[in-house]
Amino acid sequence: MISITNQLELRHLNYFRVLAEELHYRKAAEKLFISQSALSQQIKQLETIIQHPLFERVNKKVILNDAGKLLYQDALQIIQKVQAAKTRQDLLARGSTGQVAIGFVASAMQSILPGILKKLNIDCPNINLSLEELSNKEQIEAIKKGVIDIGFMRSNAVGSEMRVKCVYRENFTLVLPKNHTTTAENFKNVAHLVTENFILFPNDQSPLYYQQIVNLCADQGFTPNIAHKSIHAPTIFKLVENGMGISIIPASLATNGHPKIKFIELKDVVQKTELYAVWDKLNSNSTLPYLLEMIGEAKS
Repeated sequence: MISITNQLELRHLNYFRVLAEELHYRKAAEKLFISQSALSQQIKQLETIIQHPLFERVNKKVILNDAGKLLYQDALQIIQKVQAAKTRQDLLARGSTGQVAIGFVASAMQSILPGILKKLNIDCPNINLSLEELSNKEQIEAIKKGVIDIGFMRSNAVGSEMRVKCVYRENFTLVLPKNHTTTAENFKNVAHLVTENFILFPNDQSPLYYQQIVNLCADQGFTPNIAHKSIHAPTIFKLVENGMGISIIPASLATNGHPKIKFIELKDVVQKTELYAVWDKLNSNSTLPYLLEMIGEAKS
């Protein structure tokens, strides 16, 4: 018979999570409002229950080992699900009221976000949504200032005070004028477009996305000649339509209703573009854990 003292409890995972993030016993203990010795005892108990050491202690430094890294991912999911369950009960008790502010890049609204918002509206119809289309850079600033609770962006370059989670991965797509000689039938690779002018998202607004496209071209032995920059898909489409260059966009932005341009999805290239959910670690909005659980379900 297993002693109750050897049973895994949520507090073990929470103490472990904080230590795994701080990698410093004193700082973690202060954050948890317990003594350093109490934290050490809880971690040792957890390691006994798991039957694996979770940290390496080298020169007074604490480092997660492979078992610790694996448990950290599982612990985050468990804690998040428990928080989401509590949120559902709280929302039920209050008549499912609340508010969540969401920032997003345009392609998020063409891919994963509508399904998440629909489910949130069905489960909690009285939650008020504040939605604002913002660039990656604007979303990060808005999260820092508490203007939005969560952002959906094409950047994972965020500060240590934030959490980031990949929620969607998709192909790139070429945008060409309708009368361009390159077609889906004769297209082989982007090397055919070496002499073209490119219209891309600005590097300072989306450095990860920008670099992926540069790498995509570099794989075919050339650097794209960037003639114009814009963060707005309609502007890019108009520039392409008027013969001012070609572009590469996320596949989700390649929608119908643009008779003067055409799209060719790049299915066979290594580079894919990813959409990330980003939020502040210390965000106290009681609706957020439930939203994050739905994001996980939508991704799978």
